[in-house]
Amino acid sequence: MSERCRTPAGDTLALVALRGRGDLLDQILAPAIHGLWPDFMHDPVAKIYFERLRFEELGFEDCRDTAFAVVEPERPDIAVGRALAVPFAWVGVPGREALPDTGWDGVLRWAVEDRALGRTPDTLSALEITLLPAYRGAGGSAVVLDAMRRCAADRGLRHMVAPVRPTGKAAEPLTPMQDYAYRVREDGLPVDPWLRVHIRAGGRIEKVAPLSQTIPGTLAQWRDWTGLPFDVTGPVLAPGALAPVHCSVEHDHAVLVEANIWVQHVVPA
Repeated sequence: MSERCRTPAGDTLALVALRGRGDLLDQILAPAIHGLWPDFMHDPVAKIYFERLRFEELGFEDCRDTAFAVVEPERPDIAVGRALAVPFAWVGVPGREALPDTGWDGVLRWAVEDRALGRTPDTLSALEITLLPAYRGAGGSAVVLDAMRRCAADRGLRHMVAPVRPTGKAAEPLTPMQDYAYRVREDGLPVDPWLRVHIRAGGRIEKVAPLSQTIPGTLAQWRDWTGLPFDVTGPVLAPGALAPVHCSVEHDHAVLVEANIWVQHVVPA
């Protein structure tokens, strides 16, 4: 049975949990939404998450409790985006005094470990909010982010965090994330538009996660993903990447390591 998360009155978007909603799962994994990400986003750790989403019959349906289709309330069977998250145990767990430097990859590993060990989660980590282009730029992302905070509260979780992938950083791949993350406009808000949504929603920057996502591939794979030659050893600037791709012709591989920005949100009572 699907579950609608609470949203404030008048919201134009809502979240529907994917448990038991294979129809919506198919929609959020279809090219119309999944294909909005750059072709090179083949993070091996992310593959674990998406495989757990797909194989409900193998007992991995726990992922579908905090993975959502974004819908319009008047059209609840048509996904216009997705909002993905994982619960994990944070407070009081040895070795987790701070959020992981490995960011997106690290928190997903924590969530899988907690599930295997039977730990009770106390925190929700947002992983992704993706909307169809027609639903961007009019406050839709803020509505979805707020709905996700309310979902954390509905599940009795005390904290919510997010390893934010700042959308504007791709225009400055050579700028260190530590410099970019704390750059602000005259009004004191971040220059990055996606990070600005989080801060306006009450989020607080905790730290930079320098190893948030690691994407390795052969040179043939990177050529296929980007259309670039990858024929010279050294850094390669790939469109859409937040940092240079490290290419080694001699060893026939290239690796992209992207930093993200940890943001902590307040979960409503």
